[in-house]
Amino acid sequence: MKRILFLCMGNICRSPAGHCVLQHLVDAAGLSDQFEIESAGTIGFHVGSPPDARMQQNMRARGIPIIGKSKQLSSRDLDYYDLILAMDQDNLAGARRLDPNKKHWDKIQLFCDYCTEHDVTEVPDPYYGGDQGFEHVMDLIEDGCRNLLKSLS
Repeated sequence: MKRILFLCMGNICRSPAGHCVLQHLVDAAGLSDQFEIESAGTIGFHVGSPPDARMQQNMRARGIPIIGKSKQLSSRDLDYYDLILAMDQDNLAGARRLDPNKKHWDKIQLFCDYCTEHDVTEVPDPYYGGDQGFEHVMDLIEDGCRNLLKSLS
C-alpha cells in the first residue's frame, strides 16, 4: 500500500484537486487496493470544508469525482504517509517545519517535480484569481498526477 498526501495552504483548491485526480486515475487503472490518497493544508482555517466550488466545477467538467474534506497537516501525517507532495515552496517549508530533525524531508517533495508537459516549479494558488487560474491548476494537476502514477506503478 502506497500512502500519498497532497498538500497546499487551505486544502480547498490545489491539494484536493490532486487527491481527486490521482484517486480517479488509480480507480480507472484498477489499482485502488494499492493506494491510500489524501490531502491536507498547512493551515486549519477550512477544516471540514469540501473543495472550493470553483475547483469542484472544474473537476466535474473534466469528469473527476469530488471527494474529501479539508484537514490540517499534523506531524503524525509525516510518519504515516510515504510521499507528501507540496504544491509550492511555502507549503514545502510548512511541512518541513513540523519535522525539525529532518527525519522525513526526503518524502516531502514538490508536486511539480512530476509535471512534464508544463515547465513550472509550483502550482499557483487560484483562490483569489479568476476561472482561468482554476483551469491552469487543473492542467498542472492532471499532468503531474499522470506521471506520479506511472512512477509509482
